[in-house]
Amino acid sequence: MSIKNIFGIAGTAMNAQTIRMNTTASNLANAGTIAGSEEDAFRAKRSVFKALVDQQDLNRGFEHLGGVKVAEIVDDQAPVRKIYDPTNPASDAEGYMYASNVSEVTEMVEMIAASRSYQNNVEVVTTARQLMLKTLDLTKV
Repeated sequence: MSIKNIFGIAGTAMNAQTIRMNTTASNLANAGTIAGSEEDAFRAKRSVFKALVDQQDLNRGFEHLGGVKVAEIVDDQAPVRKIYDPTNPASDAEGYMYASNVSEVTEMVEMIAASRSYQNNVEVVTTARQLMLKTLDLTKV
């Protein structure tokens, strides 16, 4: 495996984790939103990763097999919360409003996991760079 591949694979992973962190930040920003119907209620978003392991992936514009990409962002299927408050103007005709299905605790765990994965890939890049520089130093005679 060449150094270019190591940097490329780690780069795809850092990009995917950045998208994961941004998705989590969006979920946290919308955690307190309410809606007048269940269909309009905000649902937490989740990033779905796909490993780049097929030659077809290279034909789609990706440079490095072994990397990762975000295949799609999907809605969390957890139910939204139904709250009875007939005095709220956002309530439906029956007096219910619908809160998002975002769990702040789950989102913080997601954020920490994404941050650690990102940092691990930064360490991979840093270590590969240091090894490359030490190899160059060995050639100096």
